[in-house]
Formats: sequence, C-alpha cells, structure tokens
Amino acid sequence: MTKSGSRLVLIAVSIAWLIGLVASGWDPYDRATWWMEVAPVLIAIPILWLTAQRFPLTVLAVALIGLHGLVLLLGGAYTYARVPIGFEVQDWLGLARNPYDRFGHFIQGFVPAIVLRELLVRWGGLRPGALLAVLVTASCLAVSATYELLEFGAAMALGQGADEFLGTQGDQWDTQWDMLMCVIGAITALLTLSGLHNRRMAELERAAT
Repeated sequence: MTKSGSRLVLIAVSIAWLIGLVASGWDPYDRATWWMEVAPVLIAIPILWLTAQRFPLTVLAVALIGLHGLVLLLGGAYTYARVPIGFEVQDWLGLARNPYDRFGHFIQGFVPAIVLRELLVRWGGLRPGALLAVLVTASCLAVSATYELLEFGAAMALGQGADEFLGTQGDQWDTQWDMLMCVIGAITALLTLSGLHNRRMAELERAAT
C-alpha cells in the first residue's frame, strides 16, 4: 500500500486508540497505574502524526503499533495481573499466574522489532540481513531493559503504590522473564514478518519516487 494507505491506517489506529483511551480510562482499577501504562500511547499519537507527511511508516508498522497500543490500554484498565482474558488463559493452560503481563512483554519485542527494522533500513541505510537482525534484537532488548529501569524508578519513587504497575505477581525473576519474552517477541517478528516487511518497504519507496 502507498503513503495514502498508511495514512488511512493511521487514522483507523487513532480512532481505535481514542475509543480505547475513553473505555480504559473510564473506571480503571488503579488510576496512577493507568496513567503510567497508557503514557506510551499518549506519546506515540502526536509523533506518528507529526512524522506522517515527511516519513510515513509502512502499513504493517503502523498496524502493529496500533495493536501494541491496544494491549497497553487493556493492561492499563485492569492492571496486567488482573486482565480477565489472562485469567481465562491461566485456567485453560493450568498456569500459576495471569500470563497477560508475559504477553505484553512479548508484544514489547514483537512490535518494536518491525518499527526499529524499518527505521534502520529506510533511515539508517542498513541492508536486510543477519547484521540487521542482530542490531534489531539487541535494540529491543535495550528497550526492554530501559522499561525495567523505569519500573524500578517508579517502585523507588512510589513505594508500595508501584506494585500494580510492576505486576510481578510474587515472581522474583519477573524482570528477567520480561526481558526474555521481549527478545522472543523480537526474534519471532523477524522470522515471520521480515519478508512481508521488505515488500511493504519497497512498495512505499517506489510510491515516493
């Protein structure tokens, strides 16, 4: 799809996020946690629109960003440890904890992998290949580690009030699991979507010439 297609998807994502913000923010489980969880959505919306004309992302990247935002909005409404569908999966698989937090960190790697890949190829001039895959995976791990440090900062600043934001559910290895899930998500995205992503970037570049 061309630049106009990317813009249409961005409009759809913006509408979905607006509805999601209203729905998730109407009566969240914990208001402070909600603000912290939806902050990336509030930051991403203006950035996407400000750069849409000069540097439009592929439809694939915009759609994935939209998905990531919805995952954040749902987690913000209930807190990650209390998302209802997570309890359904927990019962279905016989897990010891609500797995929505793990899913959220998988998406934290899956979506940025494609976005970072696009930036490195179209903006940074790198060629698709093994080196690009390594750099993307390492960058996603860096993003995940930065997020864990932000959680650490919130815990130190808010004390007991940060428990809902951390969502550790009593797991002392939660930070390590979060980063591992992010890396798994990034590798999964690269293995499954790189070919499609290459075609979409090529289409966008042809449309721009």
